[in-house]
Amino acid sequence: MSFHKYADIIIDISHENLDKTYQYLIPEEYSAQATIGAPVKVSFGKGNRIINGYIVGLSHEPKIDKNKIKPITEVVEDATVIESHLIYLAHWIKDAFGGTMNEALKTVIPVKKVVRAVEEKRLILNVDIDKANTLYDEYVSKSYKARVRLLEALIKEHTLDYRFAINKLSIPRTTINDMVKLEVIKLETKEVYRNPINVVKEAYKEVVLNEEQQYIADNIIKDYMDGIRSTYLIHGITGSGKTEVYMEVIAHVIAQGKQVILLIPEIALTYQTVQRFHRRFGDRVSIINSRMSGGERYDQSLRAKNKEIDLVIGPRSALFTPFSDLGLIIIDEEHETSYKSETTPKYHSVDVARMRAQLTNSSVILGSATPSLESYSRAMNGEYRLFTISKRAKEAVLPKVWIVDLREELKNKNKSIFSEKLKALIADRLAKNEQIMLFLNRRGYAGFVSCRSCGHVMKCPHCDISLTSHYNGRLVCHYCGYDENMPKICPTCGSKYIAAFGTGTQKVEELVKREFLQARVLRMDADTTRKKGSYSTILSQFAAHKADILVGTQMIVKGHDFPMVTLVGIIAADLSLHVGDFRASERTFQLLCQAAGRAGRDVLKGEVVIQTYNPDHYSIVTAAEGDYEGFFRQEMLYREMMDYPPAAHMLLVLISSKDEKKAEDGSSLLGEAVKEMFINEKIQGQLIGPATAVLSKVKDYYRRVIYIKHKDYRTLIHIKNYLEGYINYTGQLADCSLQFDFDPVNTY
Repeated sequence: MSFHKYADIIIDISHENLDKTYQYLIPEEYSAQATIGAPVKVSFGKGNRIINGYIVGLSHEPKIDKNKIKPITEVVEDATVIESHLIYLAHWIKDAFGGTMNEALKTVIPVKKVVRAVEEKRLILNVDIDKANTLYDEYVSKSYKARVRLLEALIKEHTLDYRFAINKLSIPRTTINDMVKLEVIKLETKEVYRNPINVVKEAYKEVVLNEEQQYIADNIIKDYMDGIRSTYLIHGITGSGKTEVYMEVIAHVIAQGKQVILLIPEIALTYQTVQRFHRRFGDRVSIINSRMSGGERYDQSLRAKNKEIDLVIGPRSALFTPFSDLGLIIIDEEHETSYKSETTPKYHSVDVARMRAQLTNSSVILGSATPSLESYSRAMNGEYRLFTISKRAKEAVLPKVWIVDLREELKNKNKSIFSEKLKALIADRLAKNEQIMLFLNRRGYAGFVSCRSCGHVMKCPHCDISLTSHYNGRLVCHYCGYDENMPKICPTCGSKYIAAFGTGTQKVEELVKREFLQARVLRMDADTTRKKGSYSTILSQFAAHKADILVGTQMIVKGHDFPMVTLVGIIAADLSLHVGDFRASERTFQLLCQAAGRAGRDVLKGEVVIQTYNPDHYSIVTAAEGDYEGFFRQEMLYREMMDYPPAAHMLLVLISSKDEKKAEDGSSLLGEAVKEMFINEKIQGQLIGPATAVLSKVKDYYRRVIYIKHKDYRTLIHIKNYLEGYINYTGQLADCSLQFDFDPVNTY
């Protein structure tokens, strides 16, 4: 017995229409070609006009009366349509990370939006000079003042900008229209792209790569020219010149007629990064990011599709630039958490980049001074090809690092947020007219409880992560739900100096100004960078030495290069070390290395002061020594012992509802369903929770979490699919919404 197969087809790729699919019958002769992403021709509407569409879903069941379902007219073969592979990529994202096909499509497709085209209008003299002078005399005699002004200007210039004529010469539009009808002048209209790049044009100075840089570039280029497409991990210490290696490889890939996507972690990095790449590659470089207007973003997508640019730079969303001849994807600072999407589907850019590279026969380069444990593990297993750069570019030397024990500062009656060492070095740099960066590890965070006398941190006995303080006086683990009372004295040393820990950037800025009256201070955090262009304004002010001290959060330590910065102060390393997250030590190591890497990047030598209550913690000791391998070995022992990624995989299930009881009941029901599945299918997994989420209530929604661990990623996908089916089948979670997050990088 045979059965029909049906295809869900989108007709028009626009935000308004992505949710709207139409079901068509797949004729038997097209059953093999009718795959996700395939371009098709279908008869549409009452007039049965033949139009183009794309297959976004396949099913065996009709959604409406099957007699009303039309057959697909044609599956277009050998179509190199960019939308086809992006639609397939969306389908893969949906499968690998959860969410609906519509959510995946809206993530991946650079959708058409209703944006006004930007037009450039010019007025051109359409008669010879003799005729123009005759007309001029006629207009003067008849007192046609506007015509006189316009003709006088055109006799001088021959061509005028339309807006100049209207705004500066005060020519009415009716006058222009009349003169066009009389064929005295021509109106020329040209559609122009909005240009989001605002860089100072500078001549490119060729950089000679050092031995290590040249070796890496040569090897990757040789692979590329030999038709080998791989994923490469460049582990280069801060200031080692990874960007110069990228440029060398990019130049060779572009020379083959291919296009390149360069991902950077923060919009804050765009200005300096674009400036460097623009110097080398000129106007065929563009950017895409969320701070741009809808029109700017759409124009850049159009330029990419029309092969008018070779290189696009931007954060996560730039990964979906519609290049038809993609040859290379580079992910700089690949360890950054901003490469993981925080909205459904919660995809990771590294995994999606590798899949897109597979679909387009491209290579992938990952670069970092502090690679994620996931990437370094893959390199150790031979999945990635690893390259290491151990020297700084320009012969710059690594900074001297001081670890200051804040417990000793307290004993010496110093209750300031600045240690005596840091104060002395700040005063020294101000006297020398050098620059200082003061880095606060986590903006305004005060979640963990620690003792200022001995450094003890309150931790969960089951999950080995920091407990989070709540206003009701309870300390809670947001993985398993364990809780206990807030202690009045330290359980280790008996000190009364035990409390929730934290301070904000604004407070640090105020204290700096109070302590160093002569210092010019800039602050860079989420509050000071809300406006469009504020990132580049603050950075360019600091680069121009219009400030002595820059105070900020993570965004000030990522990738910026300021030759006059010779001191970096890390106010409180512990703020990221105890955030109730199994990745806390990794984050701390990465942030400390990145922060330390901002000092002494040119001729002047640098120093770094790390202030901490845990001076012996391996993440702080290895960061001070710049010892990534030492950190990796110790951290992996912990991950393997606790079955945390990358030693195993983890699936987070977030259940939310406007009714607190329904959120609790729904999470309990799903927890029981997972246990039952483990038993029935003999799955050796680990279930943690349900527990209250870190943000227990967001926008009137109560939130609960479940964590599931397993060595095999596909098993977790199977569990995710089972839970989606279970919800639809039982109907008991109608008032709850679910989100899935694989190997989460942030706590919920």
